[in-house]
Amino acid sequence: MKRLATLLTLALAALLTGCAGMRVVDSQVLAVANVPPGVQLQGAKYRFERLPSQVSNPEAGLAEQQAEQALAAVGLVRDDAAAQLSVLVGFQGTQYLADPWGYPYPGTYGSISIGRGVPWGSGVGFGMGMRFPPPTHYRREVSLILRDLKSGQVVYETRASHDGPWSDHKTIFATLFKAALANFPNPPAGPQRVNIEIPR
Repeated sequence: MKRLATLLTLALAALLTGCAGMRVVDSQVLAVANVPPGVQLQGAKYRFERLPSQVSNPEAGLAEQQAEQALAAVGLVRDDAAAQLSVLVGFQGTQYLADPWGYPYPGTYGSISIGRGVPWGSGVGFGMGMRFPPPTHYRREVSLILRDLKSGQVVYETRASHDGPWSDHKTIFATLFKAALANFPNPPAGPQRVNIEIPR
């Protein structure tokens, strides 16, 4: 009996240690496939395209690197010279002060980048029952638009968003790109929740 109790204690300790080393990034994902006959997404070659507003944005390069890793994981191949698809990458993030239920306090939004945080503008009053200082939360969103270069038609569109307390922007943005491509190239209809475990 004593030995069984010891084994159970060790198993519980191992389980708790394992849980403490991981966290779950829960993403809200909406993806739509619109693939015409004769177009094959699995294993297709692609190149990135940028909007004029993204051309001089250094964050766009980092976002494309993260998207490239996620695209490779689902079998797409970057080949600028022989591309069949173009991929437009979108990304944005904000940070805010959260109330006890995780909702933003008015007037506390500020933009963030993939690589670093930007201080938010203040303008919030501190009342009874409010944590001081209130925790900072982050909302991040990424999107991918895949277009058939021959026809110009959008063949796959997906976006993923996440709200949470973690400030390691690079890691969370990279995880969102992976979530955005869950079930590629045959996404389910409507919004879905995608959970991905990553180290703390």
